[in-house]
Amino acid sequence: MDLPNGDLLSKPPLSLSIVVPVFNEESGLPALFARLYPVLDGLGVPYECVFVDDGSRDRSVAVLRAQHALRPAETRVVILQRNFGQHAAIMAGFERAQGTAVITMDADLQNPPEEIPRLVEALRAGHDYVGTIRRGRQDHWARRALSRAINSLRNRTTAIRVTDQGCMLRAYGRDVVDAVNASVEVKTFIPALGYLYARDPTEIEVAHEPRREGESKYSWYSLIRLNFDLMTGFSVVPLQLFSMLGMSIAGLSGLLVLYLAARRLILGPEVEGVFTLFAIVFMLVGLALFGIGLIGEYVGRTYEQVRGRPRYIIAAVLETESESLPVTRERERV
Repeated sequence: MDLPNGDLLSKPPLSLSIVVPVFNEESGLPALFARLYPVLDGLGVPYECVFVDDGSRDRSVAVLRAQHALRPAETRVVILQRNFGQHAAIMAGFERAQGTAVITMDADLQNPPEEIPRLVEALRAGHDYVGTIRRGRQDHWARRALSRAINSLRNRTTAIRVTDQGCMLRAYGRDVVDAVNASVEVKTFIPALGYLYARDPTEIEVAHEPRREGESKYSWYSLIRLNFDLMTGFSVVPLQLFSMLGMSIAGLSGLLVLYLAARRLILGPEVEGVFTLFAIVFMLVGLALFGIGLIGEYVGRTYEQVRGRPRYIIAAVLETESESLPVTRERERV
């Protein structure tokens, strides 16, 4: 007997965990609270907000403590021992999240909380991963151009099809979250892992607002590093492409050697073209160094993995047992 899609297993009622990594967002947190909680209150489903402080050096922790004291039933605060990075902070939030679905978002309000009901609608439609594409992206044109180039390169070298990897406003079903939590990779890219483990992924367009407070935590170098990690973590195509490039250059170099040998036999010794040869040698040396660096990326990932160091260390957790979202794991003591 054929069963309708989604009826193979009975699913628990929808409840939400909103995971928000926080790093030096003291000035913007009150505005986030003022917009986020009313949106969630209006959904009519049980929810919790899991704020993960990623080693902030300002008063972000104090602001989060005050919010937990104000709304303890719906607020959980995870305080990391130091700065471990955005994706490690999200992983810490995933570990503590109790909802049947998890929504991630940034704390800087560039992801409008008012878009959350649209993600919930997609979850209710049966999707277990809801990616987002920023509509009217409020970033510098150079940053947008770099993102488009990186997205195109990633699509060609990996099986991950994420249109806008920089937007953290995303929704994940419980099964996807559990699969991400079970991953033992030291370096993780949450949207890519979510897409990889999802049964029925989808993407929707969402609004994007300019940053109101502070400045972006991602420098150009950080963005480039992130995408190196993404490509080397999900594909060996860069190594294969470089191997083919090396074979092609070796073949062309062999033809060049034969050509120069023939000229020497026919025309005798020549000094012309020596600078051209220098240029060719420099190009080949540059390619060799690039290849060594590419191999080093993969070796470095292996080295970090075999060390077995934790991705993050939790200093404290502020949480209160709730009837709607019971704490099923042993709680950390503050």
